[in-house]
Amino acid sequence: MWLISKKVTVRESGLLEGFCDCHSHLLPGVDDGVEEMDETLQILREWQSVGMKEVWLTPHIMEDIPNEPAALKKHFAALQERYDGNIRLHLAAEYMMDGLFLPRLEEHDVLTENDHRLLVETSYYIPPMNMEAIIDSIKKKGFEPLLAHPERYQYMDKDDYRHWKEKGVLMQLNLPSLVGAYGPDVQYKAEWLLQKNMYDYCGTDTHSLEQAELFLDGVISQKVVKKVRRIMEGRG
Repeated sequence: MWLISKKVTVRESGLLEGFCDCHSHLLPGVDDGVEEMDETLQILREWQSVGMKEVWLTPHIMEDIPNEPAALKKHFAALQERYDGNIRLHLAAEYMMDGLFLPRLEEHDVLTENDHRLLVETSYYIPPMNMEAIIDSIKKKGFEPLLAHPERYQYMDKDDYRHWKEKGVLMQLNLPSLVGAYGPDVQYKAEWLLQKNMYDYCGTDTHSLEQAELFLDGVISQKVVKKVRRIMEGRG
């Protein structure tokens, strides 16, 4: 198989050198991610030690976690005051495509990456009934839909992935998927999507220091590292 090659830990691999993490839950105390500022700062020190250059903080916005952009901006400003490292920090959000999403989209009350990319997700088990219409609405508003961790959606198969790519949906790889963080089925789908060049961006989806350290200590193929870095370079 193309994935068979010498394996190293993520920490040793150079994978994160110059990396821009476009999906994380490091903004403390706002969702199911990091709870305390000190833990966020510890994770950022870990990321800096392996060469990461940029991090997008993308807290959940959904019916169960109805964060308001104005409040998130205040939390982000507090983090910026405390952080003295050299990683560039940015604020966006990860939007569940639920009943809260379309009204906020209609009002342009959304936090995007680089003014045009909108990070969205669905349930892991079933798609929203109106997913086609939601994707169309995102594009009509002038945004690019970026689907978070498609490899984790149990209801999606290979034809679904091809369909959404044809619809112009960008796809974001969760890097921990490649070291088995979510189980073998997710890893298989991630490797298939990577091999088929379906990913456009990468993120860590980090929720805690423990998760970050487990990822860094995970074992990864050097061929996979090269493949992921080509995605990074293509979006450089």
